[in-house]
Amino acid sequence: MSEMTDTDTRPRIALDAPQWRDFALCRVTDPEAFFPETGENGRPAKRVCSGCEVRDACLAEALAHDERFGIWGGLTAAERRKHYPKRHR
Repeated sequence: MSEMTDTDTRPRIALDAPQWRDFALCRVTDPEAFFPETGENGRPAKRVCSGCEVRDACLAEALAHDERFGIWGGLTAAERRKHYPKRHR
């Protein structure tokens, strides 16, 4: 019988788990990059987000809490509103 070995050693993360933030790449990045001033470029933060393994959890939290500022999950507030309009209750 042959054994299958898992070569992927990255931690498995439940995206809805509170500790997703522990794995976020933004933890080791200048936080000001994620809150650019009006007219400033958000591309540096978006580059960080593009390689982050918890990007989906970050975006989900921003949408759930209607975050109105900053770059979350690789999207600006305006992009989040455009792609995920607030649902009517």
